[in-house]
Order: sequence, then C-alpha cells, then structure tokens
Amino acid sequence: MGRIFEVRKHKMFARFNKMSKQFARISKDVFMAVKASGANPDNNPRLRAAMQNAKAVNMPKDRLETAIKKATSKDEKDLEIMTYEGYAPHGIAVLVETATDNSTRTVANVRSYFNKYGGSLGVTGSVSFMFEHKCNFRIKKTADLDAEMLELELIDCGCEELVVEENEIIVYGPFDCFGKLQAYFEQNNFEIIESGFDRIPTMIKKLSAEEEAEVQKLLDKIEDDEDVQNVYSTME
Repeated sequence: MGRIFEVRKHKMFARFNKMSKQFARISKDVFMAVKASGANPDNNPRLRAAMQNAKAVNMPKDRLETAIKKATSKDEKDLEIMTYEGYAPHGIAVLVETATDNSTRTVANVRSYFNKYGGSLGVTGSVSFMFEHKCNFRIKKTADLDAEMLELELIDCGCEELVVEENEIIVYGPFDCFGKLQAYFEQNNFEIIESGFDRIPTMIKKLSAEEEAEVQKLLDKIEDDEDVQNVYSTME
C-alpha cells in the first residue's frame, strides 16, 4: 500500500463521522453543484457525485430534494468557498475548508477557535504547502475484477494509488483529475460508492497522548462549526 493510503487510512472520509454534520455538508455540496450547473444530474457531474455521497451515508431523500429546491430559488445567494490556515498547539498545521453565506462571521468564528484552544490563525499560504490536494473514489468491488488491469487503465486518468479492500476499491488521484476518473468509472459501469477530495499532509508529526488530546479539542471545535466543510491537520 502506498503513502497516501497509509497516512489517511485511519481518517479516511472522517468528515462523515457525525450524522448531522455529514448531512449538512452534503446539502451544501448539492446546493453549490446546482447553483453552478443546474438541477439535472445527467448534465451535472458535480451533482451526481454529491448525490452518490448522500446515498452512501443514507441521507433522507426529502433532505436531498430540499437542498436541490433551495438552490433553484432565486432568493438564495451563492455560498462562498473560503479556506483558512493556521497552527494548533505543538506546531500542528491546520487547514480549514468552509462554505459560507457570511465570510465575516466565518472568519471571526474560526479565529476565535484557534485563539481559545492555544492555536493561531495564519495568512493564506502559511500551511497549505504542507498538504497535497487529492481526489478520491470508493468503488464497489466485483467478483470478476482484475485490480492490476484496472490500475493500469486508470493511470491514464491520473490514478496515483489504488487499494483493494474486501468489498471495495479506493482510488486516489490529483485534484484536477476528478472529472477524468469519474467519467471512466461511469462509462465503464462501475458503482461509485463515494467520492470527494482530500488534503494529504506531506509530513506528519507524532504527539504524546496528552498533546494529541489538546490538539483534538481544537479540531473538534472547528469541525462542529456549521460553515466548516472539512478540517485537515498534520497530526499523526
């Protein structure tokens, strides 16, 4: 198994760890996808991906439909994508991705979390260079699948790493290869269980149990904010 999988396995898709949070996050993904390219999933790859993720976490159909309906309303303004960077205690780099309708509120909240829990909010570029932006897919594994042949074919689509699990295949690639990989899986009738993006730390730092708990308090607080979509860190 490669570096990406080993670094992230224990945290893979950790953004879906809380039901209320995952539904809210996916609702925003659906909202932004519809705002960008319309409510027809046949013509909107980004919306198809969000709907697949909704299915993977058993998001209620009515909540999905509400997000789509809300996005088609002319009274609803677009959400702004904002990324914040900083340091948690003990030199742990933190990168926060948000989707907000009020950036003033969001940055004030994020800054307060860093300050309250012993960290510091930095400027753009202060820690982002420590993370590689990747796309990822979870694909249903079939009995007749030849994983080695699949990996060879996916290399042309940007696949950097393929991991075979008992019932699924996990594929990583560069951020900008999401569309190519998604198209390959759809055109070849693979069942996409879940897909998304990740920030892979280029280096990680091991802390003591006490230090890790201290950092985790900050990460959990940021994660619980309604404007926050994803939180990444360099903590092992």
